[in-house]
Amino acid sequence: MAFVDWRIQGIQISNCNCDTGCPCQFNSVPTHGNCRAYVFFSINSGHFGKVRLDGLRWGGLFAWPGPIHLGDGTAMAVIDERADADQRAALEAIAQGRETEPGSLITQVFSTTITKGLPTLFKRIDLSIDERAGTARVNVPGLIEGSAEPIKNPVTGEPHRARVVLPTGFEYREAEYVTGTAKATGPIALDFSSTHAHIAKADWGTRGVLN
Repeated sequence: MAFVDWRIQGIQISNCNCDTGCPCQFNSVPTHGNCRAYVFFSINSGHFGKVRLDGLRWGGLFAWPGPIHLGDGTAMAVIDERADADQRAALEAIAQGRETEPGSLITQVFSTTITKGLPTLFKRIDLSIDERAGTARVNVPGLIEGSAEPIKNPVTGEPHRARVVLPTGFEYREAEYVTGTAKATGPIALDFSSTHAHIAKADWGTRGVLN
């Protein structure tokens, strides 16, 4: 099957309701038996066919009543309001796992577990991610506000920096595990306080994670 040739390179922040470390990252069941999460990306450079995606942002909110692999999930894509019609269509396709080799990328794998796909929102996305500092902030007015910072030593309060390498991962090859706090209203409500989050470089394409 021929897919549209696409690639995006940038950085991402993900935050879920699991305890710091997220057992799902190691093929175990989620901390609370269910999964709720968000992810947002800042694209440094990218294309979808002939459509340029440089400088745009996008993300998604997700909820599953049990472990992700059991399905029955709900998902909603959020796309940068600055994107034109072609860019919006391209980012929506990427977010929904279309034009992607099956099993190669988290968005495509997630798409097989989604029962309810909510209409895509086109909103202003304020996003700042500092990989060196291990911090991030995201704000989509009227929808979600979140932040992330390094894990703290419970005794000294000093930052505890931790990186995880997944050589065959379908989301990233290496990420820093941090803690996140977020509040989202709307059809997928989120309420996180110092739960698992990770910051990672994103290099995705038609065939999955590239670097």
